[in-house]
Amino acid sequence: MKKIFIVFLAISSFVTAQKKDITLAEIWDGTFRTERMNSLNSMNGDFYTLLNFNRETRSTSVDKYSYATLEKVETIVDSKDLNQLNYFESYEFNNNETKLILGVDSEPIYRHSSLSVFYVYDLATKTLQLIDESKIQEPTFSPDSKKVVYAKNNNLFIKNLETNEVSQITVDGLKNHIINGICDWVYEEEFAFVKAFDWSADSKNIAFLRFDETEVPTFSMDMTGTDLYPTQQVFKYPKAGEKNAEVSLHIFNLESNKTSKINIGEYEYIPRIKWTNNANVLCATTLNRHQNDLKLYFVNATDFSSEVVLNETDAAYIDVHDNLTFLSDNSFIWTSEKDGFNHIYHYSKTGKLINQITTGNWEVTEFYGVNEKSKTIFYQSVEDGSINRSIYAVGLNGKNKKRLVDKIGTNEASFNKNFNYFINTFSDVNTPPIYTLHNSKGNQLKEVLNNNNLAEALKKYNLSKKEFFVLKTENGAFNAWMLKPSNFDETKEYPLFMTQYSGPGSQSVSNSWNIANDYWFQHLAEKGYIIVCVDGRGTGFKGAEFKKATYLNLVKYETIDQINAAKELANRPYIDKNEIGIWGWSFGGHMSTNCLFKGADVFKMAIAVAPVTSWRFYDSIYTERFMRTPQENPSGYDENSPINYADKLKGKFLLVHGSGDDNVHVQNTMRLSNALIEANKPFDQAIYPDRTHSIYRGKNTRLHLFTKMTNFIEENLGKTNVEIQSLKI
Repeated sequence: MKKIFIVFLAISSFVTAQKKDITLAEIWDGTFRTERMNSLNSMNGDFYTLLNFNRETRSTSVDKYSYATLEKVETIVDSKDLNQLNYFESYEFNNNETKLILGVDSEPIYRHSSLSVFYVYDLATKTLQLIDESKIQEPTFSPDSKKVVYAKNNNLFIKNLETNEVSQITVDGLKNHIINGICDWVYEEEFAFVKAFDWSADSKNIAFLRFDETEVPTFSMDMTGTDLYPTQQVFKYPKAGEKNAEVSLHIFNLESNKTSKINIGEYEYIPRIKWTNNANVLCATTLNRHQNDLKLYFVNATDFSSEVVLNETDAAYIDVHDNLTFLSDNSFIWTSEKDGFNHIYHYSKTGKLINQITTGNWEVTEFYGVNEKSKTIFYQSVEDGSINRSIYAVGLNGKNKKRLVDKIGTNEASFNKNFNYFINTFSDVNTPPIYTLHNSKGNQLKEVLNNNNLAEALKKYNLSKKEFFVLKTENGAFNAWMLKPSNFDETKEYPLFMTQYSGPGSQSVSNSWNIANDYWFQHLAEKGYIIVCVDGRGTGFKGAEFKKATYLNLVKYETIDQINAAKELANRPYIDKNEIGIWGWSFGGHMSTNCLFKGADVFKMAIAVAPVTSWRFYDSIYTERFMRTPQENPSGYDENSPINYADKLKGKFLLVHGSGDDNVHVQNTMRLSNALIEANKPFDQAIYPDRTHSIYRGKNTRLHLFTKMTNFIEENLGKTNVEIQSLKI
């Protein structure tokens, strides 16, 4: 008995000391999910609200908290107290926070858009008022809180909350023809907004965009579904060089009940509209088709005259942003890359430059806002290195700059409305997100939430440390990271698997906590692979010149940089130069395909998920921003399309797509497949029925995809099988 007991103890001790590898199932079942704060909504004063879910009562509530103490002050509304609603999914306050719009039964449309049933909740009377019997879009309170404007069936409506009457602003809305007040597909995807209307501050006018997409070519997708016959999703999708929707600006006056079309010169796009602090002046942003000539117009809502207050041009393109902020005197804050780096500027109400607030060979990555009382600007930047993010305050005059956070890594701030407090989310490559409360001076007042439990749980796994470095090639010095097996032996050779996205202005090498793919890379590292990521030319946060180096030749120089990076890495003694693979998704899938085809002597295998295979197939706004039209730049399109050199394929290739991808259409994969078939080149393919660009929805979809990719890597890259001696008694 004594002998057996000792053996048992020894075995138990051995098992306890053993660390385990990350499994694919754990990556997608939530094992490594981080604790996060619910999205908070800053209120008037030093308060914020959270949307909370009570598992016991199965109800949702909007709860009010104090920034100073982080303690709950009151429950504003709880669905368990409402007869008409068992729950709600979204909420939005009116200006004086006496009413709420509550949304339920949300139905997604595209990336940002959705339909829901909406109610107005009155805090004083504790009553609900249904806005419309149908599902609608973007209901918005008037500034005086007496009305709500919303979109339904491509038209705009106004609900009078005092009389309960509904009036219709537009009548010509028609699917795939006319859209009023809501963006078309390409505006939503590429200019990243849905609501194309705005109230004036005095509640007398509503400005809105009208999209005439009648002449825009139609795209259709067969949806397999679960019925006997498939259905079709049909929508207008302007591809590069094709006709865009004709977009016009209008102002509806509630007193006269009339709509006026506004003349704002020649343009192709109106990517933003916003009323200034003068209730009679609307600001409209326009762009030409090349997107390198941006104008800010001020429109007079009385006589409908317009004038240009800012005109910015660029040799390549200008990015649209949401940083335009009007001060009480109607002067405004603007961000621009015009000096070579993204910085903050202050202009007068007539468009005269008052001063450049930030300056230096670094980028402002987020403009948080301005406290007019203290004349202080708050922003995020890469002043601590392009892979890091820090929070700063600076005077409106550009003086007295102060760093508001201490830790080097990724800092993201959420300020309250009056900029007295902010909640900072910090993470770095070794630290999962920590949420802390700070005052406007940067003093940390309290830790709100951490992920210490996750950090502790991860100690039980075999994990490799992500190493940051700068990789130098003949074309530049690039940010990179490397992940080696935890039992790495520098005297051995390892297969190399490269990951990248590489899209314009993107960043894959950042000093921040893991996303799901990082756990997959850890999984692969424990199978004996070295994983490397390199941000080549065209990626972001290193200045406009670096980002725009790929202009007119999208994926050409990015591909060269990945091929050269692989060659440079292959010179290291611990990397097997004959065993190099690469993968990517979307833009990254275009890249991995190009690398395998054009770098056939370097890459042994590649995986491309939802790839663009010809920029001729992608949408007008995104593609032409970087390439101009195919009519103007045919060589830029065709010389970088793998469809045109499919015969160069030598290695192993896995091509993956979702058949319901409304963004990068499965047409891209099918056309490349045809080219490979015609060239008699064998390849592997996986089509995920009805899945969109993210290939996510549906039971086990992601697990299935990543299992397939992992198996493909193991079968075609390196010999990573390790014999494990099992303990037998």
